[in-house]
Amino acid sequence: MSRNKTYGNLALVGYDDIFRSSSTPISGESIVEVPLTELHPPEFHPFHVLDDANMTRLSLNIKKYGVREPGLARPRIDGGYELLCGNRRKRGCELAGLHAMPVVIRDMDDDSAALAMIDSNLEHREELLYSEKAWAYKIKMEALNHNGIKGDMLSVDVLVEQTGESKNQIFRLVRLTELIVTLLDKVDAKQLAFNPAVELSYLTQVEQSAVAVAMDKYGIKPSLSQAVRFKKMKKSGTLTIDAIDRTLAEAKKPPKDKPSGSLRFRKYFPPDYNQKQIDAIIIKLLTDWKSKQS
Repeated sequence: MSRNKTYGNLALVGYDDIFRSSSTPISGESIVEVPLTELHPPEFHPFHVLDDANMTRLSLNIKKYGVREPGLARPRIDGGYELLCGNRRKRGCELAGLHAMPVVIRDMDDDSAALAMIDSNLEHREELLYSEKAWAYKIKMEALNHNGIKGDMLSVDVLVEQTGESKNQIFRLVRLTELIVTLLDKVDAKQLAFNPAVELSYLTQVEQSAVAVAMDKYGIKPSLSQAVRFKKMKKSGTLTIDAIDRTLAEAKKPPKDKPSGSLRFRKYFPPDYNQKQIDAIIIKLLTDWKSKQS
């Protein structure tokens, strides 16, 4: 979604209007049945619409009872409507064989639209992926600042109250938006842990790409200590693609066998005897000796 485009000379809605339920019609609005073909997702929508088990349940529920809560949309310059809230419901309608869904049509500027989209999803979705939270928090903080709430600390306070997350956790989640898509997808898929991902977000896109390539090459997950090492090397100007590859290759090396105490006796055995044969003979000799002592 563009952060600087507005639709006509629309005034910003008030603070209370921004935070009220996005599906509650205001004076002069009505709920309209809009053809699904006229409803388009936002230009940037951080929330995934998946055809999973939850979607199957939603579509069956819609088929049986209809759409219980209308979506929220705003007119598009190119025609049709931008569906800010209700993209999962729209998909549920498609799977249920419906051709239209109830929608509240509201004129909104970009920041107000972004706040409505984020608030609705934070309110209605119980489980969110790391990428969804990261982009939702970032978009909301930017929109709040554009609407007159100045400074990250003020905008993050609103998110702390709304989500229950600590300020530090919110800022760390927002850092994930600095990851390349490949690494952020790995975080969502639990192929990259959250804490190392935050540290890796300070690397350049080229450096992050090298990390992703090495992860696939060696089939490993970067540890927190490795990610911190990369960050320190970047700060000192010593981080290279080769250094990234070598560091992540270390985790793939098999552990070295601990040397056995019987290695010092190898000179008493034929050269072709392996360590297992030597150990077996030593154990047998010691067992025989112990039996004779008793």
